[in-house]
Amino acid sequence: MINVSFYLRRLHSLCGLVMLGGVLIEHLLTNASAMGGPEVFNNGLAMMEQIPQPIFLGIEICLYAVPILFHGIYGVYIALQANNNPSDYGYSRNWKFALQRWSAWYLVAFLIWHVGYLRIYTKGIMGEHISYALVQSTLANPVVFALYAVGMFAAIFHFCNGITTFCMTWGITKGPRSQCVVDKGAMGLCVLMCLFTLAFMSSYFM
Repeated sequence: MINVSFYLRRLHSLCGLVMLGGVLIEHLLTNASAMGGPEVFNNGLAMMEQIPQPIFLGIEICLYAVPILFHGIYGVYIALQANNNPSDYGYSRNWKFALQRWSAWYLVAFLIWHVGYLRIYTKGIMGEHISYALVQSTLANPVVFALYAVGMFAAIFHFCNGITTFCMTWGITKGPRSQCVVDKGAMGLCVLMCLFTLAFMSSYFM
């Protein structure tokens, strides 16, 4: 008998690391162009706008929407079954297990707000192109800036901690020593990506 749960969890893991990890890195690099100023940022977005609309929409659906929905919906199912107890034991791995779930809950709300406002309402309904000025005015609100920063940090931690769990799930790191090495490397990458995010978000006001 086929173990459906086993294969769904493997697909969930693979989808999160490869597909959504790629989306996160693409977003980081695209937004980082803001450090070059309005012209560089807007020119980068203008190049994306040159992609024919049907092809661009297909990319958004197949490479963005479907993986995010699958990973999110099945991730909620996994989170609801998780038994978080960081305060009882306090081990680093246990805390990261809990933070992986907590960051997921925040990301569900954050992505609904982010995609709903920028992609569906602003660009889709109002027909306004995303631009440096638009992002700058959005982040000018301190509350919005903080919510976006936490959203980015949550996505980065979720991805980087996912590298460790991916390697464990797929049997790449089988022993405690190799798991520790990958975990430290992933957390180091997490810190670097968070600092990088703060740098380009702050660049809108320098």
